[in-house]
Amino acid sequence: MPARKPAKTSNPAVHQPARRAAAQSQVATTLPDSMVTGKASPANAAVGDKPVFAYVASLPQPQRGIAERIDALAAKTLPGLQRSVKWGMSYYGVGGGWCFCCGGFAGHVKLMFMNGVTLTPVPPVTPVAMGKSTRGVELESVDDLDERQVAAWMKQVAAVPGVGGKKR
Repeated sequence: MPARKPAKTSNPAVHQPARRAAAQSQVATTLPDSMVTGKASPANAAVGDKPVFAYVASLPQPQRGIAERIDALAAKTLPGLQRSVKWGMSYYGVGGGWCFCCGGFAGHVKLMFMNGVTLTPVPPVTPVAMGKSTRGVELESVDDLDERQVAAWMKQVAAVPGVGGKKR
């Protein structure tokens, strides 16, 4: 059994200033503070296309371009696509729940699939604090987006029940 990680301190001043200063020297100054610290954006939770489009428009380049391509690919690939902003990221689903999410961070965009361990092939990235079965990819540029593979993953994950759907 692996050893437990030491508990994080409740005093953010102990660790964050050095990390933030280092990150700011490597990132464009247009990035929101939340993206510099590695957290999702402070975008408010809201259901619908307009909040997702506003979230994507708020991202700096190249993250905005990547997120726009993912959104367009999802709309083209999945009939009946539903959008929402949750936990500072755009979420996408069909039918009864959410299938995948897309969020901008410093230097990359995370595209994460709920139940990603069931996809073929399994996406390579295991995110932190998003559930044991979530898998995805981190994209640094639009050129990193393999649209054929991502569309295949979108179709696969949409074919199984999504998570967090409202009971009807």
